[in-house]
Parts: sequence; structure tokens; C-alpha cells
Amino acid sequence: MTAALVDNGSLEPAAHASLRRAAAAIGRLAGAEVAAVSWRHSDRIPAAELGGEPAWTLGPWVRAQLARGEREFVFVPFFISAQGAIGSALRTELEALRAETDGFDLAFAAGLAAEGVLPEIVAARIRETATAAALGEPAVLVVDHGGPSPASAALRNAVAAAAGDRLAGEFRRPVAASMETPEAGDHPFNRPLLAEALDALGAAGHRDVIIAPLFLSPGRHAGPDGDLVQILREAEARRPGLRGHFTELVGSHPLALATLARTLRAALHSSVPS
Repeated sequence: MTAALVDNGSLEPAAHASLRRAAAAIGRLAGAEVAAVSWRHSDRIPAAELGGEPAWTLGPWVRAQLARGEREFVFVPFFISAQGAIGSALRTELEALRAETDGFDLAFAAGLAAEGVLPEIVAARIRETATAAALGEPAVLVVDHGGPSPASAALRNAVAAAAGDRLAGEFRRPVAASMETPEAGDHPFNRPLLAEALDALGAAGHRDVIIAPLFLSPGRHAGPDGDLVQILREAEARRPGLRGHFTELVGSHPLALATLARTLRAALHSSVPS
């Protein structure tokens, strides 16, 4: 049985490098070899920017494994929620691949949202950031990408609320927001947008704000100079005295890696459906 950790994919080398690190860590914990495979996009990253090893995307990787005689696959979702639009589209693509070939068996390991560990991870990241920056009474934002799915917004809200329960007595209740994108702006369930939330906190006199991104890997949005950082810099320019402090991302947290290793072991030891 062949295992792969699958993300959405990115043109940013840092995002695929993060996927490879996570796949290696999950493989060590699970006692299994785990390939790093992106659904789309990452095969366009120059191999020289990935240590000379080109990135795999889903279709070519599956076909390469089939050519080697592999017929059983377990996919570990490296998404905040594997039940959203991307997860559904990925499953549809795999079913199409199965129909195009001589057929193969596949299973999915449970993801982070299904295992209920996201609030604990987010709370831990917030505590880490407050300690490292010696912050007294910061405001807290939990921010996701935003998009057309009300289910994704509901998950963000639930994670922020549950993380707040874990942080009760230590921090103010987190505010849930979405990154400023055209998609987020078109759907009221994504509001407040990150820029709006930062402006509101600045107007209310808050100085320090911890921002906990619901992102697994760095890239165009959550990278060092990504969209989230740019939105914060603009807000700080508009609101003198406001200072934002980003937490580390979800995907590199030990609990995230241990959880996915556990769900992979469970999938490997269960029968693979036909």
C-alpha cells in the first residue's frame, strides 16, 4: 500500500518544501514511507528551487505508481478541512483516474478538522506567540483564507470559539476573520475581513494583536511577505500604535503531525475499499 500526503499545491517553493517536511515527519511517526504530492500547480516550480527534485502532482504521481505495479493507495489530506470544495474535487479527480486506468483501490486518512485537534493547536500557537513577544493583554484574531463555502467559514468560527474556550482567563476571546480576497469580499459569511478586524481593534485602542492563521504551509498567502503580512502592514500604517504578531502555522505543529500519522496508521491497518 502506497501513502501520500496531499495538499492543494502552490507555485511557491516554500509551500512544497513544507509539504515534504511534513510528509517525512508523518512517515517517521507512522513507520511508513509517505510521498509529498500536490493536487495541482507545484510541478511548475523549477526543480532547482526544490533541491533538484521536481515536485509531483496528483495525476502524474498516481500514473507513475501504477506503472510500477502499485494498486492500493492511502491519501492523507494536508488541508484544514478535507470536506471542503478542494477535497471534493480531489476525490472526483481520483475517481476519474481510476476509470481511465485498469483500476486501483484508494482510501483517505482522516484529516485535522475531522479529528478535532485544530482548536488545541491554535490555542497552543497563541500561547507560544504571547510568551515569545512578552505580550500582556493582546487581542487575538483567527484568520482563514475565505471563499465561497459557508462550511469553511463555519469551521473557522468554530475553531476560533473552541480555541477561546481553551484560552479563557488568559486572553480575550478570539475574533474570527477571513483574509482579504475577492472571494471573501463577495460572501458576507466571511466577514469581518482581516483588514476590517484590524481596523476595528485599532479604533478600539488595542495595541498588540496576535494573528493566528488557519493555514498549514507558507506560500503566497501565509509566507513571510505574503498577503496576510501585507494586509497587516497596511493596517499598521493606518492605525499608528497597532502591532500585529503572527503565530506559527498549523501544519508544522507537533500535534498536527502526530494526528495525521495516527490517522495514516489507522488507514493502513484497515481494509482498503474497492
